Amino acid sequence: MATSSCLKLGQKLNEGKTKQIFELADEPGHVLVQSKDQITAGNAARKDQMEGKAAIANRTTSCVFKLLQEAGIKTAFVRQQSETAFVAAHCEMIPIEWVCRRVATGSFLKRNPGVKEGYRFSPLKMEMFFKDDANNDPQWSEEQLLETKLSLAGLTIGRCEVDIMNRSTVAIFEVLERAWATQNCTLVDMKIEFGVNVSTKEIVLADVIDNDSWRLWPAGDRSQQKDKQVYRDLKEVTPEAMQMVKRNFEWVSERVKRLLEPQASGRVVVLMGSISDLAHCEKIRKACSSYGIPCDLRVTSAHKGPDETLRIKAEYEGDGVPTVFVAVAGRSNGLGPVMSGNTVYPVINCPPITPNWGAQDIWSSLRMPSGLGCSTVLSPEAAAQFAAQIFGLSDHLVWSKLRASMLNTWVSLKQADKKLQACSL
Repeated sequence: MATSSCLKLGQKLNEGKTKQIFELADEPGHVLVQSKDQITAGNAARKDQMEGKAAIANRTTSCVFKLLQEAGIKTAFVRQQSETAFVAAHCEMIPIEWVCRRVATGSFLKRNPGVKEGYRFSPLKMEMFFKDDANNDPQWSEEQLLETKLSLAGLTIGRCEVDIMNRSTVAIFEVLERAWATQNCTLVDMKIEFGVNVSTKEIVLADVIDNDSWRLWPAGDRSQQKDKQVYRDLKEVTPEAMQMVKRNFEWVSERVKRLLEPQASGRVVVLMGSISDLAHCEKIRKACSSYGIPCDLRVTSAHKGPDETLRIKAEYEGDGVPTVFVAVAGRSNGLGPVMSGNTVYPVINCPPITPNWGAQDIWSSLRMPSGLGCSTVLSPEAAAQFAAQIFGLSDHLVWSKLRASMLNTWVSLKQADKKLQACSL
């Protein structure tokens, strides 16, 4: 891996308690985020050196951002540059910490007497805090943020931008929550920050997400917590205590790598009644690839060669790989019903509708004999999405792509509405 020394550093743009930000002279619009071996608590009221923390934090952040980017979440992260630094898009940071909570604990209990620790928020509880060390990062309301009319990199933070950050925070938490669940670990709460990319003028997830950013309880047990709260709770900072904190941070940095690994492999098998349906089927395969799902295309007719159709079915049932069959047949659809009646695997009808006979042909996919459970989806892309939703129940990486796609669709609509309103005015 390339080291930070390979890069031509420009001026230092910022230095916080745990990191430094440098311009990159040879990469306009990008910065180097250099972590430090420092751990703090209570706005640096407690501050200690922890050898190796910079590398641990950088590994954690890099893995988390890779997971989110592969899902489709927009972030400032570009690449891990060295053991202790990563390259990111240059952003003007929005001075708000967005806090998302699944379980009530910590400062929330102090601010909300009567709520017991462990209370579960469904939907998630959202809070925001203005970054102001001198005043201990006061909690803000949406109204305060809107009335401040912050302007960063030429973008004024208004209702549209606040709503985008709010929705994005929920989606990011849910993606990471589902990922950590694969390790039997509860993501209790999390804080993140957003910035405005100075080149694109869009809001992206920025800063870092490391073991300072969340609470993690293995098996949902607070006594096993692995996050920075262990350091906050120390009655006395001793070398032995700091070694325990470091072991917890290392545990997280090792486990976080596993979040990038799929939990289950699956595939979609598209059965077309005729090679003339190939273009329709290719759209399904292309959409499947966007979710990271392998897709096989086969030609078989349940009317003209039912024995071969069932042989192909048995071929895919025999290797134990979770499979969703998609039946693509025009005119009289025999593929979907025959497959559904002879396999317990999910079957989706996706008939290629033609202008002349489509209204009549569709009934062979909609009206099934009793005991058959195949669904019918007309859009090739939607058929692939439906298959992805099935696999997403057991594969957090597929689920994350679906969740990010849902977020990005919402953001696009929100931005389109803002643009239209601006034109109307």
